[in-house]
Amino acid sequence: MAAVARRPFGLFKNLNAKIAAIPMMLTAVVIFIGCTAWTVIYSFTDSRLLPSENFVGLAQYDRLFDTTRWNVAIVNLLIYGGLSLVFSFVVGFLLATLLDQKIRFENTFRTIFLYPFALSFIVTGLVWQWILDPGLGVPKFLDDLGLPGGDFAMLGNKSTVIYALVIAGLWQGTGLVMVLMLAGLRGIDGEIWKAAKVDGIPAWRTYLFIVIPMMRGVFVTTLVIVASGIVRVYDLVVAMTQGGPGFASEVPAKYVYDLMFQRGNIGQGLAASTVMLVTVFIILVPWALMEFRDKKK
Repeated sequence: MAAVARRPFGLFKNLNAKIAAIPMMLTAVVIFIGCTAWTVIYSFTDSRLLPSENFVGLAQYDRLFDTTRWNVAIVNLLIYGGLSLVFSFVVGFLLATLLDQKIRFENTFRTIFLYPFALSFIVTGLVWQWILDPGLGVPKFLDDLGLPGGDFAMLGNKSTVIYALVIAGLWQGTGLVMVLMLAGLRGIDGEIWKAAKVDGIPAWRTYLFIVIPMMRGVFVTTLVIVASGIVRVYDLVVAMTQGGPGFASEVPAKYVYDLMFQRGNIGQGLAASTVMLVTVFIILVPWALMEFRDKKK
């Protein structure tokens, strides 16, 4: 009588895969969770150049929100983030809708729109710094043609510099939004379009009341990707303005870097980092809840 093969105990199923995953799990636990916990804990200390274990409660947070530079950074992030989300979603969806019409040279247009995303924020910032330079870029071109706007220094004006960052950010990131939206549109069943056409429903109503609600998952995922990038924006500001003029284009990520690595104020920098971390959680948690709830259904 042949021996019956015993099924492996649950813990030992896919044992090779579990062993291979151990280094990544340790990395996640030690680096991500451990460093995050360290950041939060030491944000309650008076650490300066070196970490200190003298806990001061919420003093770093009180000082943080009493700092004009930090409050300017928060306002700038709200302006940059709000405008970036609205325009990248609107423009990205419109571009995806146009490409979804099976136009000629679709691959060429898709490459052109997506190409800026392949560039780093540093390169993007330098390119737009040249484009907006009054002595080199668009203002000089307008001035040579005798058109108004030739003396307009967008990056040198405190009231307009943040909008220059928004323009550069949109140029870099809208292509990604377009591709994600296009993938969502291509996932819509063609029978829905045929049924809407037979019922005489205009195309704009089909998009507004049928297609967009069906693309809710794509919109939420795109929102999380774009929003997390907005909270961490740093390279673009450094490349274009260094946070200036003054602190007019300061953002939280640059504030954290300057406090920790230039001013030697670790406690204040970690408090600002923790505020950014909480902001990211506020963005991610609703998305995670929606995703897991849908999978359970």
